[in-house]
Formats: sequence, structure tokens, C-alpha cells
Amino acid sequence: MTLSNAAPAVTPRQRVLKPEQIQAVFEVFQGIEPEPKGELDYVNAYTLVVAVALSAQATDVSVNAATRALFAKVTTPQQMLDLGEAALKEHIKTIGLYNAKAANVMKAAQILVDDFGGEVPEDRAALESLPGVGRKTANVVLQMYWGHPTIAVDTHVFRVSNRMGMAAGNNPDQVEDGLNRRVPAAFKNHAHHWLILHGRYLCKARKPECWRCPVSEWCCFREKTAEPAPKKPKK
Repeated sequence: MTLSNAAPAVTPRQRVLKPEQIQAVFEVFQGIEPEPKGELDYVNAYTLVVAVALSAQATDVSVNAATRALFAKVTTPQQMLDLGEAALKEHIKTIGLYNAKAANVMKAAQILVDDFGGEVPEDRAALESLPGVGRKTANVVLQMYWGHPTIAVDTHVFRVSNRMGMAAGNNPDQVEDGLNRRVPAAFKNHAHHWLILHGRYLCKARKPECWRCPVSEWCCFREKTAEPAPKKPKK
């Protein structure tokens, strides 16, 4: 299907998108941003693991600001161990939960050196065995660094998927399973980036900007927000 033969808009009572509507949504996303990229800065697979782990409950902007100087010094697990936990904390102290995150980064570095020869494994189970690395982080690393068609479900993807009717679920695992079943194969490699960007800049948590959303006609969200009235000029 192409946009010239797009799926019909959702009906007033519709709660779940039909396959042809999901196809239409991703065609629009692809047309706007054919090659979406993650917004975290990294040097290699290891620094990507660290950056994604640090980004939990923090913005990508804040993580990039904190890791800019760190990644100029540290690009391997052994270099992280040589840096030490105290110095790591100095680099990332502007990020929320930095004490716990620093401890996990150091533990993960030790495991990578001891059990994986200092290399980041291209394997989901092995990645999830690292302290501070959950399923979302593993999926992000597998997709962004090695190009696996994984779908990482963060707070944006979880919200957008439920709100739009793309994949419903009470937890990230349920939403991930739904997206893996429902997102067409042709779009899976970039699906989570498109959904993240859509949630971050348009389909916001408190007040989605439905009036300027390019896929609103295929969205099941009933309480769509209207365009704000223009501000009156000051006298």
C-alpha cells in the first residue's frame, strides 16, 4: 500500500489499529524521516551500552552532556575500571540516580573484562546479564549498533503504542510483544526510533499536540487536543 491508497481513518469507537492503518502510519513516519537515528552520543558498542544505561529516567541531552568528556577518556571496559568509580561519579553526577548507575557501570565493566574478553556480546541474554542492563537497553544496543530488528519499549514507545491503538499492554513486555507481531517487517528496523521521536516531540505525555500530528487520522486516542488559540498581543 502507498499513501495514495492509504488506509481509512479510525472509526469513533475503534480502539485498535488495523494492519493497513499501522502500515499507513509507518509510511508517513518513513516519509518524514527515512533514516531515524537515536539521539544518544556514543563511540562504539561499549559506550553505547553505558550511555543507554545512564539514560534511564534521564534525558538524552543530559546524558550526552555528562558523557562527552567521559567518552573522550573511556571507550573500553578496562579503561572504565582504570578510571574508577569515584572519577566516574564526577563525570555523571548531573544525571539522576548517578550513584547507583555508577556502581552498575563498574560491575558491568568487570564482568565484560572477566567473562567476555572486554568485548560487548552481540546477544540479548548476555547483555541482560550485565548489571544495569535490562531488556530495553539490550534491544537498543542490538538495534543501534548491530542492526537487529528489535523494538525497545521505553516510556515514549509504551505511551504512544497504547494511546494510538498500535499495541496495547499493561507493561513494556506486552507492548513489545504486540509491536513485534503487528509492525510490518519492512519497518521494524526503525520502528522504535520513529515511535520514540513521535512521543518525544508530538505525542507528549501531558498534552499531545494532536492538531499538528501527521498521523492523527489513524490514531485511536479519543481525547484529541485542539490547536491552542493564538495569544492576544499585549497592549
